[in-house]
Amino acid sequence: QTPPSHLAHIHRSTSREGNIIYRIHLSTMAPSKKNKKNVESMNSRLKLVMKSGKAILGYKSGLKGLRTGKSKMVLIASNCPPLRKSEVEYLAMLAKVQVHHYSGDNTDLGTACGKMFNCSVVSIIDGGDSDILVKQD
Repeated sequence: QTPPSHLAHIHRSTSREGNIIYRIHLSTMAPSKKNKKNVESMNSRLKLVMKSGKAILGYKSGLKGLRTGKSKMVLIASNCPPLRKSEVEYLAMLAKVQVHHYSGDNTDLGTACGKMFNCSVVSIIDGGDSDILVKQD
């Protein structure tokens, strides 16, 4: 699948040996208003969970929550390492738990939880007053 022409720039150059090299540079667009609204919505829901519900922060504790069947939902940061992400997704699938790929990185996820540290995995045990556990599209 090729990106739209306004998102990709193709540069053609020649190497010392005479080979033609094509370099494709993909430009990233600023997040749309709809995407930003979804992030703010998720942040406010997460804040409410931390206030009125119960959540586990961290990879090891999150896996423990998935194995014991306590978790209702798992949030994974965008910069979580692929092996770790797939392990969490696999355990969530076995436990029939909803997985949400958080659009921000681990710093943003930790901040959204009201903590002053990074967090790549958040496992929600009790939603509290928040509607975060309601199936989202």
